[in-house]
Amino acid sequence: MTASSTSPAALAYLGDAVCELCVRELLVGLGLGSSARLNRFALGFVRASAQADAMRRILPLLSDEESAFFRLGRNHSTANVPKSATMQEYRWATGFEALLAALWLERRTDRLHELFALAYAPQITALREELGLPPVSDIDRKDDPS
Repeated sequence: MTASSTSPAALAYLGDAVCELCVRELLVGLGLGSSARLNRFALGFVRASAQADAMRRILPLLSDEESAFFRLGRNHSTANVPKSATMQEYRWATGFEALLAALWLERRTDRLHELFALAYAPQITALREELGLPPVSDIDRKDDPS
């Protein structure tokens, strides 16, 4: 299976799972252990409005190929829009999910994680602050031997 041979609906479906996996990996990696807390924090990442905002943050950073997968998912018509999102938010979220699935299917996990971190940088920063964890930039400096 390749990203280019997969339907937009299937890309969005798979991308939903890829996004959920990235969110869960992040939250567990931050030390959250209780399922109630995990689920509460996860909502800030997986809601259509949050995904649409995330996509807007990374859109200027995408290659032409990545942008094409986003547009493919965004332009896929659907009648099922959640009550908590506008049609535009839902379409952008669907495009975001299609992009994540394409990167997953192409085994471009480094790029997937890079875009995920950039897309959700404000949420990750706020979550680290709420948990009393140092900012990511402080961690990077500790790992730098210079």
